[in-house]
Amino acid sequence: MRRLLVLNQYYHPGFEATARLLTQLCEDLALDYEVTVVAGATREARPGREFLNGVEIHRVPSTAYPRTRHSLRATNYMTYLLSAAAFGLVEHPPSLVVAQTDPPVIGLAGLLAARRFRVPLVVVVQDLLPSERMSGSVSSRMIRRTVDLYLQRADHVVAVGETMRRRLEDRGVERVTVIPNWVDTRAVHPVEKDFRDRFVVMHSGNIGYSQDLETLISAAKELPDIAVVIAGTGARRTELERAASGIPNITFRPYVPEAQLSESLSSASLHFVGLSAGLSGYAVPSRLYGVLAAGRPVIVTADEDSEAAELVRFVGCGLVLPPGRPRELAEVIRGASSGSYDLRGMGARGRQYVMTHADRSIAVTRYRQLFATVLAESASRER
Repeated sequence: MRRLLVLNQYYHPGFEATARLLTQLCEDLALDYEVTVVAGATREARPGREFLNGVEIHRVPSTAYPRTRHSLRATNYMTYLLSAAAFGLVEHPPSLVVAQTDPPVIGLAGLLAARRFRVPLVVVVQDLLPSERMSGSVSSRMIRRTVDLYLQRADHVVAVGETMRRRLEDRGVERVTVIPNWVDTRAVHPVEKDFRDRFVVMHSGNIGYSQDLETLISAAKELPDIAVVIAGTGARRTELERAASGIPNITFRPYVPEAQLSESLSSASLHFVGLSAGLSGYAVPSRLYGVLAAGRPVIVTADEDSEAAELVRFVGCGLVLPPGRPRELAEVIRGASSGSYDLRGMGARGRQYVMTHADRSIAVTRYRQLFATVLAESASRER
């Protein structure tokens, strides 16, 4: 059986979207390949080897500091990168190396392993660092050059959206295939709720620098009768909790286990999915698919050409606003709470869309086809 060597810092039991999606993909691909995942250590999972649902997981030594400061996150990234690169060079020869961009420079370790064993490299781009944000310090320029180096030398690159594909091609990356992220629509499903007591707006996911949460917090000040829930964790949670400390209708909650995700997502009348200005095509909010699978309407604040905005407009599963406009956001939420929009219809259309176009089984089939094509092309070149 052919063998996949997969590199990404986060994997089960991590709560990160990249961890959850990669775990689902690898477990499904284990029916076709011997899959070895090289992940970093976490507070919940120490260095070592284990087998889980057909996947061999090697957790290499790395720091697991809280990601509340850039310096701590950079230390986690660097220790994982060095350990993963060393492991990849001495591991049993794979048929194909797959690197997912968490952290952004892990593709370099994937490139070294692919060249060492003379096998193809596929890079899955979940986040692409904006070039205009990578031109300041020496370290930023080095990261940009490293990312461009492995992207331009990869045998194939996966983008999770069409706008991201265009960004990659603008940077000289060829052989790009779009495979959007997904949701397991059997695991995440609607749970009926009674919202007569209070209208609830929820953000569920990472609390970082790209989610436009300042806009939601500012809008909440003008909506005293509407409950705003921010569920999750991330680098800015403490900072944003302080910013919202005087706003009584805002509640912060931790991540919930995956088994409780349907219940949690269904507890909102309307979900907020934000993406800060200028990040269109560089980041795609995968949490949107979970919201739609739960049958809930969504309000997206993002640039017009972002994947999230285009999907919501196309499906008719929610409302779209530019980022950074709290007063407009408050007005739309107020209108939603007073019955100005068909929220139930929006939620139903979103659920139908992900079942038909963005289910886990559909995405895994696309990856199976891509990997088979890349391996066949590699074998043809060798002949």
